[in-house]
Amino acid sequence: MTSAKPIPRYEHSPTLNTVIMVEETLRNVDKSVITVAELKRLLPRKVNHNRLKTILRYLEASNKILATVDGITWIFNPNPLLRDAISRGFEL
Repeated sequence: MTSAKPIPRYEHSPTLNTVIMVEETLRNVDKSVITVAELKRLLPRKVNHNRLKTILRYLEASNKILATVDGITWIFNPNPLLRDAISRGFEL
């Protein structure tokens, strides 16, 4: 008899409202690169640091942000013309 694998528990699961709040803040920031500390100051309400890290990992995995040692930048562009140009383009 095989035992069922336990469902992973996410201790710091953010709500959808929190994810959307962070996403909108990053999308609308005036600077091209922002640090986590600056992001925390710009958010309309406080977010637990571990939950914020979880949100940032999710946004990076979904190719909406790029996180480097210098900071975070919004990279997502939903423009269909850009997507089409990229798909038809060639790699150097």
